[in-house]
Amino acid sequence: MTVSVSTEPLSVAIVGASGYAGGEFLRLALAHPHLKVTQVTSERNAGMPVPMVHPNLRGLTNLKFRKLADLEAADVIVLALPHNSAAKQIEKFETLGQVIIDLSADFRIKDPELYARYYGEAHPTPDKLGEWVYGNPELHREELRGATRIACAGCFATSVILGLYPLLKLGTVLPKDIIATGLVGSSAAGASASHASHHPEREGSLRVYKPVGHRHTAEVMQELPGNFPIHLTAISTPRVRGILTTIQTWLPDGYSERDVWGAYREIYGEEPFIRIVKVQKGIHRYPDPKLLDGTNFCDIGFELDVDTGRVVLMAAIDNLMKGTAGHAMQSLNIARGWDERAGLGFAGLHPA
Repeated sequence: MTVSVSTEPLSVAIVGASGYAGGEFLRLALAHPHLKVTQVTSERNAGMPVPMVHPNLRGLTNLKFRKLADLEAADVIVLALPHNSAAKQIEKFETLGQVIIDLSADFRIKDPELYARYYGEAHPTPDKLGEWVYGNPELHREELRGATRIACAGCFATSVILGLYPLLKLGTVLPKDIIATGLVGSSAAGASASHASHHPEREGSLRVYKPVGHRHTAEVMQELPGNFPIHLTAISTPRVRGILTTIQTWLPDGYSERDVWGAYREIYGEEPFIRIVKVQKGIHRYPDPKLLDGTNFCDIGFELDVDTGRVVLMAAIDNLMKGTAGHAMQSLNIARGWDERAGLGFAGLHPA
C-alpha cells in the first residue's frame, strides 16, 4: 500500500503518550512542520493536561490525555503501548488510522517461530507480521517509502545492528560468535516503577540484568546478513538515557583498519544520522551516549588489536531517540516523502 504526499499537516494520535517513548514522540511531533497532534491517550492520566506528566512540554501544548476508548480517527496513529498490547487490538487501530507506527516489539519479528522463541508465547496475529516494515531507515529506506505499517526497532538491537551491518554486508569481519555488550540507561525499562528501578537500588549500580537470551537477539538475527551465533548481554547503568554497546569480532586474514573505515564509508557515507567517531586526540575519541541525549544520531567507533585481528566496535545512541521515537519519526518522514531530517535537527548539548 502506498501513501500520497500532501502539503497539509497530518493529524497524529499517540496511544500511550504518558510513557517515555510516547512522550518523546509527542515532543518531536509538536515541533514537526508536517504534523499536528490531535489526541493523546493514557488510561492512568485521562483528563490530565499533558504538561502535568511531561513538564518539558509546558507552554507547547494544551492537549489533555483521554481514554483509549475515546480515540478517534487520525491520519497517523502511533502506538506506544506495553509489549503484546498493540497486536491484540490492531484491528481496532486499523479502522482509525491510515498510517500506523508501533513503538513496541509486537510487529518487529517476521518469523512467528522466532518471535515465540524469544518472547515466550505465540504471536496473537501472526498473519499480519508480513505487512509491517522494520523501522530501521539505514537498512530499509526503500521499503519505508510509502509504508503504512512501521514496526520500530528495539533500542539495544539498533545499536548492535548499526554497528555491525556494513562490516558483515561487505565481509569485513568474520561472521562467527560475535559478542555484544550493552550498557543501558534506566529509561529503556519504561515509565512504570519496579523494585529494580527504585532509586536506592538503581543509583550507583552497574547490574547485569540479561546476561543471555535478550529478546532483541531475535531482531539482530533477523536483520544482519549471514547465519552466525550472536551473543547479547545487557547491563543497567545509573544514566537515564543512552546505550553504549561494545561488539567484539575478528577481521579475516589480510584485512586492516583501512578495510573497516572503507566499509563504514561505503555503506554509511551519505547517512544523515550516522557518524563515525574515531579521533586521535582529546577525551572524546570514541562514541559517548552522554553527547547524544535528545538526538537522533548513532555514533560508531572502533579499535583494532593488530596482534590478534580482534576489532572492538562501539555504537552509542539515545535509547529514546535513535533507539525509539527518533527513528520512528525518521521512518515516518521517509514514508511520507519528506526530508527525513524533519523534526530531528537537535544537535545535543556539551557540556551536559
